[in-house]
Amino acid sequence: MQKMDELDKSQKAMLYMVEDLNTITSELKNERRKLKAANHELEAFTYSVSHDLRAPLRAINGFSKFLLEDYTEKLDDEGKRFISTICENATKMDRLITDLLNLSRISKSEMRWTKIDMTTIVRSMFSEMATKEEQNIFDVTIHKMPKVFCDFSLIKQVWQNLIGNALKYSSKSATKKIEIGAVEEENEITFFIQDEGAGFNQEYKHKLFGLFQRLHHENEFEGTGVGQAIVQRIVARHGGRVWAEGEINKGAKFYFALPYSR
Repeated sequence: MQKMDELDKSQKAMLYMVEDLNTITSELKNERRKLKAANHELEAFTYSVSHDLRAPLRAINGFSKFLLEDYTEKLDDEGKRFISTICENATKMDRLITDLLNLSRISKSEMRWTKIDMTTIVRSMFSEMATKEEQNIFDVTIHKMPKVFCDFSLIKQVWQNLIGNALKYSSKSATKKIEIGAVEEENEITFFIQDEGAGFNQEYKHKLFGLFQRLHHENEFEGTGVGQAIVQRIVARHGGRVWAEGEINKGAKFYFALPYSR
């Protein structure tokens, strides 16, 4: 009789477990439907931003320039200043939309894994990002770095943002020096880029990779506040992590670590 009772309890426990699993499965299916609907809404929003919002912005910018070019004699200095401000802000909004679209595409793009020579990419991106003047006045050290499995086009965006920021935030500094390299560890490779530019307050380092988070005023250094969020998103898709160290007016050092294999 005792064995029958124990068997009955076991059967009931199994039934309860099956019921719980069915409930969890149903909830997961429901959440998946919600996620799918949200993704459709996001795609529709992205399309709207890309086409419907950019068109009037470009019209504003274009007609403002026509006013400056064709009616400049009829405008006083204040009127010209107003129109120039309109052009600047329309251009800034167009750049912000471009960055947001790039951020959106990163999450949806298919990963194409290949073995990449990081040293070659960094040298290529520096030549592309730096002007001839910057290439002459900056003391740049690019150490030999190991090859890693990653998505070529996405990793290019990481270096594009990091090198672009190092150049930008060093532009007003007396010492124009950039060092780029990597450290191999047991399970990952840590890449870094160090400058001696404006730096940042270490107390606010947690804001660096957030969307629209800026640690410098726009009047000091232009930007949309999206670039570092793009870096974080790309590195996360590779199974890696990002962080940074800095000190005001003493430069900054940005890191991103990638696993040895995917």
